[in-house]
Amino acid sequence: MPSSASIPGPLLLIGCGKMGGALLSGWLSSGVAASDVWIVEPNPATATFFTDVGANCVGGAGDLPPDLTPRVTLLAVKPQFMDDAVAPLLGSSRELGLLLSIAAGKSIGYFQRLFGEGRGIVRAMPNTPASVGRGMTVMVATPEVSAEDRELCSLLMSAVGDTAWVEDEGLIDPVTAVSGGGPAYVFLLVETLAEAGRAAGLPADLALRLARSTVAGSGELLRQSQEPAAQLRQNVTSPGGTTLQALKVLMADDGLQPLMTRAIAAATRRSKELDS
Repeated sequence: MPSSASIPGPLLLIGCGKMGGALLSGWLSSGVAASDVWIVEPNPATATFFTDVGANCVGGAGDLPPDLTPRVTLLAVKPQFMDDAVAPLLGSSRELGLLLSIAAGKSIGYFQRLFGEGRGIVRAMPNTPASVGRGMTVMVATPEVSAEDRELCSLLMSAVGDTAWVEDEGLIDPVTAVSGGGPAYVFLLVETLAEAGRAAGLPADLALRLARSTVAGSGELLRQSQEPAAQLRQNVTSPGGTTLQALKVLMADDGLQPLMTRAIAAATRRSKELDS
């Protein structure tokens, strides 16, 4: 969790939906002063929630005070609404500070076309476990982003989980496939594990409960353990036991690994197609 003393304000958050709201909640929980945060959010209910704790909120970017000079402008708008959301900021002399985007499918080149080249822009790819503080965010920056600004972005995004950096923007596509879509694959695992249990004779509700608890508990064990996943797998697998028989199926030449490799490749291709 970031230290409020390490995050200079003001911070401008454009879009305060699920991901933007999770970030903001993390900042406030870490001690960032609500008065140092400005939010652009057209949803009145969302706006009221955060203004009640002291944050500044306006319905559109055109309503921001003309003298506001944010240290960081974080763009958390859904990609399809980005053009309209930032339109009031374009062509003006307003200083926006460092631009940090978490919009999927919006490339650095897209923001350079909007705001001009030669400025600090960071593209970040978080995932949905950020909503419970267990997210994973991978970032890439333009050359104009200083080491200090990279650290600042790491602090801001660590409010919702772990962070990492890549130097090649092209790697954001496989990151999106693995990490961005990864929660869906895990949820599908729960569904398929529960269905397999039901097919083996378990009551459906018990099979689902077993699948949910097992996947959630295994994830927490993995998070807390210093051992690699392969060793944890081996720890569960007794020679000649039931788990080994299941793994012989899952680890066969036509098993889980080639299936997952094809799935990630398909998602990576689609991510490249969607980049704008």
